[in-house]
Amino acid sequence: MADFGAAELDTFRTEVRAWLAANYPAELRDPDAATDPEAVWGGRAFQGSTDPQIVWRDRVAAKGWTAPAWPAAYGGGGLSPAEARVVEQEIARGRYRPPLLSFGVWMLGPVLLEYANEAQKAEHLPKIVKGEIRWCQGYSEPGAGSDLASLATRCEDKGDHWQIDGQKVWTSYADKADWCFCLVRTDPSKKHEGISFVLIDMALPGVETRPIKLISGESPFCETFFTGVKIPKANLVGKINGGWEIAKRLLQYERQNISAGFGEGGTAGGASGDLGEVARTYVGLEDGELADPDLRRRITLNKMNFQALRQTIARTAAESRASNGPSAATSIIKYAAAEFAKERSELMVEAMGGQGLGWTGEGFSPAELTAVHGWLRTKANSIEGGTSEVNLNVVSKRVLGLPDPK
Repeated sequence: MADFGAAELDTFRTEVRAWLAANYPAELRDPDAATDPEAVWGGRAFQGSTDPQIVWRDRVAAKGWTAPAWPAAYGGGGLSPAEARVVEQEIARGRYRPPLLSFGVWMLGPVLLEYANEAQKAEHLPKIVKGEIRWCQGYSEPGAGSDLASLATRCEDKGDHWQIDGQKVWTSYADKADWCFCLVRTDPSKKHEGISFVLIDMALPGVETRPIKLISGESPFCETFFTGVKIPKANLVGKINGGWEIAKRLLQYERQNISAGFGEGGTAGGASGDLGEVARTYVGLEDGELADPDLRRRITLNKMNFQALRQTIARTAAESRASNGPSAATSIIKYAAAEFAKERSELMVEAMGGQGLGWTGEGFSPAELTAVHGWLRTKANSIEGGTSEVNLNVVSKRVLGLPDPK
């Protein structure tokens, strides 16, 4: 669909705004409404649930607005890029809860639209839009992190099925996921050219997950083990030994999504709240300015960097829509976003002084404890979605065109 003109887009915005206001569950208007925190991710565990978050998701999904720009034939909204932006803007403007958080929407769906056959699209994309299946990503292995192409998880042709044997690590929310999109080795004699991309039902016999407890006290990542797991031949996406191309494309979508989660309003696991306001509360003012001039300078620079980052993300997102997908520039944004987010959390804890040293117990507010846990969580920002070192390599080779070091 072609983009509307300004007048038509204004009319569409008015319609979207009215629909959202009329369909947002009354229970969710209370910011302290009790809902299962996992409900926003959907999945099999919430089929038939009456949780207000699920009610909200189902209503939005029925419009196709959980993936507004995807084709209507696969359950998406079938909207133009401009219309899809309006839907996203109006959900944010109204301070409505996200209807669905989904690796399926952010990463898997876009590559299925590019690489999957018609049967695979028809099977998986509508379920992603509806939040019926929760997905996880099987990429990194104990011996294949930054050098992902050295992965060793085997996928053997057993005639009427594939057999998967191996181990993945840092698999986000694998213990809660229904399905996994996974890189496997189908040709041990080659490196990049011996990798394939498959889809695995996590309920199959031989699949085991073990949460990894982090220094922040959370356990969002898992070890995932595959022992004699049998999957249908139809679960291979794209060509056999053609998975590396799909893997790189998906990583671009992942980095684009991770980068979009950074900023003053979305800090990708770090402490929330306005950094300047926190500093004013704990450090105090002197002649109308923050009493610590050096801290004031560093906070100002961080806020300026985030503003420039948000504008860059918006520009590259527009370029991505125009060129049918993200480019290697997502590595620039991912690297910068990770560094700025870590710096922001450092500044937050520093501004709190002694109150930024709490871990548990009395004497610290929930916001102060969250800031400390969030500060530790942001240390992963330079690892997840491709390490900062790998992203710098991508920038040097694919953006700047520099030769490999000799």
